[in-house]
Amino acid sequence: MAPNYKNAKLDISEAFLVLENGAVFPGRGFGAQKTVTGEVVFNTGMVGYCESVTDPSYNGQILCQTYPMIGNYGVDPDSFESGGPKIEGYLVHELCESPSHRTSICSLDEWLSREGVPGITGIDTRTLTKTLRTHGVMLGVISNDGTDPEKLKEIAKNMADPNETDLVSEVTTKEPKEYNTNGKTRVIILDCGVKENIIRSLVARDAHVIRVPANFNADKIMSYNPDGILISNGPGDPKKVGYAIETTKNLIECKIPIFGLCLGIQLLSLALGGNTYKLKFGHRGQNHPVIDANRCYITSQNHGFAVDVKNCEDVKVTMTHGNDKSVEGIEHTKLPIFGVQFHPEAAPGPMDTNFLFDKFVRMMNNAKV
Repeated sequence: MAPNYKNAKLDISEAFLVLENGAVFPGRGFGAQKTVTGEVVFNTGMVGYCESVTDPSYNGQILCQTYPMIGNYGVDPDSFESGGPKIEGYLVHELCESPSHRTSICSLDEWLSREGVPGITGIDTRTLTKTLRTHGVMLGVISNDGTDPEKLKEIAKNMADPNETDLVSEVTTKEPKEYNTNGKTRVIILDCGVKENIIRSLVARDAHVIRVPANFNADKIMSYNPDGILISNGPGDPKKVGYAIETTKNLIECKIPIFGLCLGIQLLSLALGGNTYKLKFGHRGQNHPVIDANRCYITSQNHGFAVDVKNCEDVKVTMTHGNDKSVEGIEHTKLPIFGVQFHPEAAPGPMDTNFLFDKFVRMMNNAKV
């Protein structure tokens, strides 16, 4: 049964976003009434706000949507990419207070109110996005509970950077979970904050999926006798997840097929001797061009870090970003290992690169022979 989010009331009180540089963005509050801090990032997608709000990769972040109206088709639990919202706060230019769609169970305001996520509508999202593009993503404090802006400025001066902590441990599964137990191939997902559509994409290819906590070591993972390993997306700085890097190193030595996706490619690169670095304002949206040797794909992306594999042995770059030329795909030249920085499962976004799951399945089947 779908949860009941009805009867929440839109709060029209003054609300504020204050960035670490002291910039103040006023608006009107909605969602839960509270004050929270986080890394302020923007997403350029035109649709898919339910998927974005529930994407575990946004853990620790305050999300700004650049599309001018958000909430017009309400909230559909079938669109969730996890059990509920993972963002710290939500910033929109115009909130639709009366959504209309046959699958909607409530408004965005009602949902976020019940889930404890504060939001601000009426924000000048254009100016905010230009600020973040010019200066890079910044920490910020969002408040819609009546806290004085001057106090918020003081909070902004002493905010903790969520990227300095292990954000993966907050979103990974607490115990193993299995899906499609009669599937033909057995895939272990090292869950660093996996999106539900990644699981659905594997199940659709008749995989028996076993989702394990990010702190599982290689011995525990290999005890399941898997045909392949998928290292999932997730939040934060990959260098803060040392245990997952060590597990990835040990899995590579097992010579088992491995598919690294988003944070997963970053963990792969670090395990193979490469490096990662923080992008100025990240890639978050649904129309990012990715180029390989033959064509350009339009991809869905959500990440703030990128990889540098020039010091990796036996690793080649297979895809790059069409705008900033950052690495978007890698492949090991001797082992059945590859990774991509974008989201082939989409949700939201185009499914142009969904074929990569087929590639992974073929890789596992070939390894059985």
